[in-house]
Amino acid sequence: MPDREELHVVFGTGPVGMAVMRALVTRGRRVRVVNRAGRAEAPDGVEVVDADAADAARAREICAGAAVVYNCTNAPNANWPLVFPPMQRGIIEASAAAGAKLVSAENTYMYGEVSVPMTEDLPHAARAQKGRTRGRMAEVLMEAHDQGRVRAAIGRCSDFYGPYAVESVVGERVFHPALEGKRARAFGDLDAPHTYTFVDDFGRGLVTLGERDEALGQVWHIPSAETLTTRQFIAMVFEEAGTEFRVSTVSGTRIRLLGRISSLMKELAEMLYEFEQPFVVGHSKYENAFGNESTPHREAIRRTLDWFREHPAEP
Repeated sequence: MPDREELHVVFGTGPVGMAVMRALVTRGRRVRVVNRAGRAEAPDGVEVVDADAADAARAREICAGAAVVYNCTNAPNANWPLVFPPMQRGIIEASAAAGAKLVSAENTYMYGEVSVPMTEDLPHAARAQKGRTRGRMAEVLMEAHDQGRVRAAIGRCSDFYGPYAVESVVGERVFHPALEGKRARAFGDLDAPHTYTFVDDFGRGLVTLGERDEALGQVWHIPSAETLTTRQFIAMVFEEAGTEFRVSTVSGTRIRLLGRISSLMKELAEMLYEFEQPFVVGHSKYENAFGNESTPHREAIRRTLDWFREHPAEP
């Protein structure tokens, strides 16, 4: 039986942080979630506190007595190199001071453009700014583990979808239009294979890493359901919504042109390779060690549609 007094601290209340919170609550853990506002849609019994993770003193205060800390923070796209590393430093210091295990939620940006299914042993070869930042942060965390400063593990997933994942590439651009009978928006090659991860699977996998000491000091790709093409995935969303499948695409050329005048489009243009060729994330290492509890896409899509029904698009 889980120790209900054992404290688990989750930094970040975006889609991933909320998924970790739900997984911990299901396991009967004592949970504290942290964001700058001090507000979140948390169930009774979950403590919500405000803090800037980059404030090491405040982070240590929040993590005192924690058994496991989860870094599920994010930063504005254009400010990753400036904002993200200090947040990680604060969380590392706080976890070390508490003697807590630290589980870091990451994506796959650090690998850069690859032509094979991604595995955890790929080099950090990203050329884009966000990928280089992610790669360096992962290296810093594993160095801290190797030096004995903190006990850490890294969990990675592909582009995710699910509750709260509004800004995902398959978030409000796809699920709201499907429910409203409108045209979904996408970009890249719709017929290239692309791994999509249900965010609740990612959250549950991160919690497993926090529970298993053999996960420490390593990088793990959390299992996703079968890899589909983006067209197949979006068509499935429309099927489950009961509306006619319609999708429009924005060309890579147009996005690159817009990147000359928009920092957001510039960031997107740098990552377009993910959607213009096969993008497959392998998870055999995790599956062999801990099993595969990934949710079939149709079931996950139904649950995501339910969430978007309860959170309609703003006018």
